[in-house]
Amino acid sequence: MPIKRTTDKVDINQRRVINGADADVIQLYPMKHVFAWDAYNAANANHWLPTEIGMQRDVEQWRAPNVLTDDERTALKTVLGFFTTADSIAANNVALAFYRHITSPECRLYLLRQAYEEAIHTHSYQYIVESLGLDEGEIFNMYREVDAIYDKDEFILSFNEGIFDPKFTTGTFENDQKFLENIIVFSLIMEGIFFYSSFAVMFGFQRQNKMTGSAEQIQYIMRDESMHLNFGISLINAIKEEQPELWTPEFQQRAIDLVKKAVVLEYTFAQEVFPKGIFGMNADGFKKYIEHIADRRLNRVGLPSQYNTPNPFPWMSEAIDLNKEKNFFETRVIEYKTGGTLDW
Repeated sequence: MPIKRTTDKVDINQRRVINGADADVIQLYPMKHVFAWDAYNAANANHWLPTEIGMQRDVEQWRAPNVLTDDERTALKTVLGFFTTADSIAANNVALAFYRHITSPECRLYLLRQAYEEAIHTHSYQYIVESLGLDEGEIFNMYREVDAIYDKDEFILSFNEGIFDPKFTTGTFENDQKFLENIIVFSLIMEGIFFYSSFAVMFGFQRQNKMTGSAEQIQYIMRDESMHLNFGISLINAIKEEQPELWTPEFQQRAIDLVKKAVVLEYTFAQEVFPKGIFGMNADGFKKYIEHIADRRLNRVGLPSQYNTPNPFPWMSEAIDLNKEKNFFETRVIEYKTGGTLDW
């Protein structure tokens, strides 16, 4: 599509997350969605690569006969099995759907960075698998063979069919709601709920001083995913402000119902994959934790709590909450950040 030749300046009031003015070229100014520019700069300041994290101690622990239990070995492999598929789905959603339909230049700029981070995450899982000498075929094919992983992936992918259609466009009430629904499923559920049982398991390893290199990589991934989550929440709230007619009571209830369904899928995953519990986390604890974070996700987009469940894993909040200015990456971040400080 050719660029329209004109001497007219871009009107900030025509800038929209979707259905905005000409988005063929990333023209940042005048900037409207400053949250996206801030997220882009924060992400650049915290760039990382998995190969910079040492894995020798992990290799020694994995090869030692008595350091890890059978349940711990199964847990690590299963977590990797879910993560490998999840970040592939995330990358496809960002690159093939979000970028195509979002018209805000600054939001598009952050999406390019986010897509790159998803690639880094997939690289990280491969680096862990390769370092430990795991069976790549087993790990990367687990989503086909483990029902609890397949069910989560199938749930997410079922919402992508429409917006991945080459003929799909925003601009109608029905399609705009469908696209907003996809952002809710992808951001609040995929990145805000479906990762968190697995994050808890990896932090459990770290708390036991086991597989610390793998856990450190997951910490960096968790930091990235938390930023992706926050960006997605900002997208949702911006669309609500720009197109309030989409946020009907019926749509709000549908969003709540989807989150509630996702909660069941996530704690079922935790219960099936870790039936005996792990690192002191049992099935009841996982269920309560997922309910707790689901309420937090709902509240961030102005929806009411559904569970009012206290956090059974308070140490997870210490590691995950981004409303603190603190360095929770004890091993590397101070000397590693480039171009800025960690300012959550």
